[in-house]
Amino acid sequence: MTVEQILKEYSKLLPKRIIEDLKENLPKKISDKKAKEIIEEVVAEYKEMQITPAEGIGIITAESIGEPGTQMTLNTFHFAGVSEMNVTTGLPRIIEIFDGRKDLATPMMNIYLKKPYKEGKDIEKIARKLKETLLEELAKEFYINIADMSVEIQLDQKVLEDIGISNSKVISAIKKSVKGIKVKENNDLIIISKKQETDNLNEIYALKEKLKKVFVAGVKRIKYVLPVKKDGEYVILTSGTNLKDVLELDFVDASRTTSNDIFEIEKVLGIEAAREAIVQEVYKVMQEQGLNVNIRHIMLVADAMCVLGKVEGITRYGIIKEKASVLARASFETPMKQIMQASLMGEVDRLKSVVENVMVNQPVPVGTGLPGLAVKVIKGKIGGYEENKKEKKK
Repeated sequence: MTVEQILKEYSKLLPKRIIEDLKENLPKKISDKKAKEIIEEVVAEYKEMQITPAEGIGIITAESIGEPGTQMTLNTFHFAGVSEMNVTTGLPRIIEIFDGRKDLATPMMNIYLKKPYKEGKDIEKIARKLKETLLEELAKEFYINIADMSVEIQLDQKVLEDIGISNSKVISAIKKSVKGIKVKENNDLIIISKKQETDNLNEIYALKEKLKKVFVAGVKRIKYVLPVKKDGEYVILTSGTNLKDVLELDFVDASRTTSNDIFEIEKVLGIEAAREAIVQEVYKVMQEQGLNVNIRHIMLVADAMCVLGKVEGITRYGIIKEKASVLARASFETPMKQIMQASLMGEVDRLKSVVENVMVNQPVPVGTGLPGLAVKVIKGKIGGYEENKKEKKK
């Protein structure tokens, strides 16, 4: 028998995904006896891992994450020698993820490179290509010429040469970013004035400040870059994140490059990638803190956050507002608002979950509280049954 034929016998005992993994990993020339022994062990482990029907896995997950979570520290990790580069870790990072916060304290990326760059070739040049370069970084000085009502920018040719940018590219970037201006070039000097003549000095000052922030080269929002060697290859760590633009670069290994911005991952790669990012980010923080939390608990939380096809934080503005149960929504911080809104909309609560049944003092539908008890009375077998029946007829 072939491995595929043996696996077909077990197709009803194992999920399709596990069957496919076994197909890929079992040797083609393995004996039937050995193959069956391996598959039997997989079946036994799979059955052991299954949850009993009606088990309250939510409360187990809450306890499994919450109890070790009390030991977490308020860490922020700083890279040695680079004051601008730091990473939020520990409890603040967990809160950031579970609350579904869009504005991260320290957005960052791990950018993996293709050969030969991952081996160190032109690594500094590659890093410069990634970093966002603004006009103020290329200029020695910004002047306001009051006589001509213009802004004069003296470019630093050494910096331009290091980054590989020409004067014409700088001028092109200025024209693209700022409308309604005239641009002249005079050696290292770029002169910018308004198309419509003005004698308002405040307008020229505002123009000067706007010109400082003109994007010239690199990748937008990547503020700082730091090449480091990890596991024998060079990886570029960044402060700031722009997943879409970085993945389009030809020297970047798109299959391994990651961002810590869950919402950006959802936007660029989809909800499944965002769910995986939540699992990996939380698990990484737990491991860094030396906490032993089974990854399945984290997966359950990630599933709850992503079940609606978009990332929702575990807050009253996130997954709580999407709950079908009126009482479950009312139990979380805003009871009067939820009950009044439900009354106006004519909503009905079917009392299908735990919280709402606790609130109305009923058995919760978990464990032994889930199944109902049905009793069939057999005629003539129960004392007084026939007599009661006759009494009713009279």
